[in-house]
Formats: sequence, structure tokens, C-alpha cells
Amino acid sequence: MDQNDTYEDKSDVIDNEIRKRYYKWHLHAIAWFDFDDVAQIMRAHIFKKWEHWDQSRPLEPWLNKVITNQMKNILRNHYSNFARPCLNCEYNQSKEPVAGQIAALCALTPSGLQCNECDLFAKWEKTKKSAYDIKMPLSLEFHAYTQNTSPEDHFDIGRATITLHNKMRSGLNSRHYFVYKMLFIDGISEEEVARILGYKSNEKGRKAGYKQIKNLKNQYKNIAKKIIQKEDIFYE
Repeated sequence: MDQNDTYEDKSDVIDNEIRKRYYKWHLHAIAWFDFDDVAQIMRAHIFKKWEHWDQSRPLEPWLNKVITNQMKNILRNHYSNFARPCLNCEYNQSKEPVAGQIAALCALTPSGLQCNECDLFAKWEKTKKSAYDIKMPLSLEFHAYTQNTSPEDHFDIGRATITLHNKMRSGLNSRHYFVYKMLFIDGISEEEVARILGYKSNEKGRKAGYKQIKNLKNQYKNIAKKIIQKEDIFYE
């Protein structure tokens, strides 16, 4: 292993590990904070901690630990610190929302409701509720209800992939599409693609064609992003 791997060298591995967490991010109740924001925070944190990775060890386990801890921190900072105390209280008798109604019940208060009759709730209402209301424009009590009752969008990822490949073929010249096909369709390794293209390297410790292949991949990714942003390939 190259002992001088930089963050940029491993950017594809980092992005892949972050993408694995997409379906584990369930806090969609924060309307202005989605997984793209989470991913950006993680990338910045990994970059900041990069020097702590012992490069004699595999990268993925270290990334997994950093990403997992950071997700916990994000959840704490953007939700847990401001959530009302009832959620983890032994007297909490709340039920799942039914037909859009919230059943916020409490076995401790005289009224039987989660309210400022409870000292902990009163303290939360005085010190944290305003921050909670700002950070949670959609309440978590309604979240399960809205998720279960809102129409879902379905798309065929396989078909979308084929559509993207076809559009890339139309937009690239024959040589570029030949390289694109090897890298993203045929799954040929970067080293083998570099060998086929006749790339060489004069830098000690660098694989042949390292920079050229990296630049080509970035170029193709940027073109693909523009296609996805401009055209609705997922529903064609």
C-alpha cells in the first residue's frame, strides 16, 4: 500500500462508504437537513481526521468508525439535544399517530397529557422548545403518519442506468466512450484500462496512468451529473 495516500486519492472509497449509510439515515423530519448535508459534514470530518488513519491498516474499518460516530453526533446535535424529555420517560404513554392525531399521553400529570404540569417538561419548554421548533418544522409524531400515507415515488434504477449510459454514448466521442464503457460498464480495473490505453508513469510509487484515469473519471462524472440534473432519466 502506498504510505502517502491522500484524502483525494481515496475519495472514491470515502464516497462509497458514505453512500452505504444513505438508507440508515431516517431523520427526514428535519426539512432543511437531508443526507446530502450529512454526507458533506462527513467528508469534511474525514478530511480533518485524515492524519489519524494508520495507513498500514485497511481504510474501510477506520472510515466505518469515523462515519458511525459522526452520524451519532449529527443526530445528537440536530435532534436529541432538543427533543422533549417525554420520549425516553417511563411515564410516556404516547401512541402512534392515527389519522393525523397526536396522542401525547402521560401517566404522571394530572391531566394525563405531556405538558408543563411535569417539571421536566416545563424546564424543556422554557429552555429548549423554541430551538426544537426551529429545528423540527415537521414533528416526529407526525413523521410515521406522513411517511405511511404519502404517495411513494418508484423508479427502475436498472432502466435509469441504461438510459444514462445511452446518453453518455451520445454525448461522448468514440474514444471517450470506449474509456467510459471500460470503466463504468465493463467494470475493468483502472490499472488494466491504463495498460490498454498505453499510459505510463514517471512518478515513483504511482501507478501508470493514475492522474489520467482520475481526470477522465471526474470528467465523466461531471457530464453524468449534468445529464441527471437536466433530464429526468429515472422516470423516462
